[in-house]
Formats: sequence, structure tokens, C-alpha cells
Amino acid sequence: MNRWLGALLLVAWLAGPRAADAQAGKALDVYTIDVEGGKSVLFVSPSGESMLIDVGWRSPHRIALFRSGSCEAVTTGGEARVETVDVQLREHSRGASIVSQTHRDDKGPSLEDAEVIVAGGIGLGSAESFALAEELAELLGGAVGATRAAVYKGWYPHTAQVGQTGKTVTPKLYVALGISGAVQHKVGMQNSKVIVAINKDANAPIFEFSDLSVVGDVHTIVPALIELLRQRKQ
Repeated sequence: MNRWLGALLLVAWLAGPRAADAQAGKALDVYTIDVEGGKSVLFVSPSGESMLIDVGWRSPHRIALFRSGSCEAVTTGGEARVETVDVQLREHSRGASIVSQTHRDDKGPSLEDAEVIVAGGIGLGSAESFALAEELAELLGGAVGATRAAVYKGWYPHTAQVGQTGKTVTPKLYVALGISGAVQHKVGMQNSKVIVAINKDANAPIFEFSDLSVVGDVHTIVPALIELLRQRKQ
């Protein structure tokens, strides 16, 4: 098990007892928080794949676990308190063992760390067309993402999926190629600093929250953009 996933599961497991001890409300997998009239309202994901629900608390004490990448990290000052705990493992806890290890051989940054993300949707038309996203991402020094629909079609790996059932990202620049902008995808990238969308459908929902909207065919616009970037790098 990935150590970060293990830590996340541990925190989620501990949140329940701590909430009970403090008589506090608990919310998991939170995307954003909004304060209205002095009352905190959390936007979280339910068990479904295309819905969000607003959750509030009656109790004055509140515990929330935010989804990784949903908030921008800021320096708050102070120092963390570190406590050394002597853990004694029982014999049955030693039953698991690592049988193999693999290492990623990615050329660019990971999706979570990338300052630039070029994401593709079903508007690209095929798995082969993701080469456009890869080439553009390479020129911009970024990573490649994909929508759930593109992943489900087998066009791109699930590890690159951005959205409610994928990863939540907050890059400085998010370029959406042939992405309609469904709620499922929006919640995974809506906090990007600058969103550029290219789609031939002028009524695509993604244009409602993008900073720069380009109406046109990605197969015409993206190659021209790639060529322009290459010329500037010479």
C-alpha cells in the first residue's frame, strides 16, 4: 500500500473517534468550504459520481477532511508538534510483505505537482489524438490529464483522471482540450489559477467557468499552437 494512502486511511479512521469525543460533526472528502453568515458550509461528494451536496453542522466543533489538491497550501507559521510513539506490533500484523516494486518512468512532473496540466476529453476523438495533449504538455513543461469519459473508453490511463472520481488538481494553468465541462470533471480542476478551454461546441458548460474560451476544432487549433510554441523556443 502506498504510504500516503495508508496515512490517509489512518487519519480517516481516527477522525470518527475524535469527532465523537469532541461531540463534533464530521465531513469527509471535502472539496471547498464557503462561509455564509458566519456559518461554514462544506461542499462534499456523496457516493454518487456526478453529484455534490452541501453539508453544514449544528455543533460548534467541526472536523473535516479535505481531498488532496482541493486547497492551495499556504504558510501559516508555527511549528508542528512531533511525538515519538513506541509501537509494538502483534504477530498477525507482520503477515504482509512487499512482493515487488515498480518505479514510474515519467518524463514530466506528476499530475499533483504540475504547474501546467493539459487535459483531454472525448472531444479529442481517439486515443491516438492524446498525442496532441502530450506534445503540448511537454512544450509547456506540464503533465497530461484526462476526463472520466476518456479514461472509461480506454484512451488514457486511470492514473491521469481528473475529476470527482479521479484526482483534484490546482495548477497555475489548466488547458482543456475537447472537454465539455461536466460537474464530475469540474470539481477536480475548478480551482486552477487559469483555465483555458478549447471546444468546437460554443455552448459547452466549461466555457462558463474558463478564463479563456476558444471555440474551434482542437485538431486545427492545437497543432497551430504547438508550432507557435516550437518557433518561440528556437
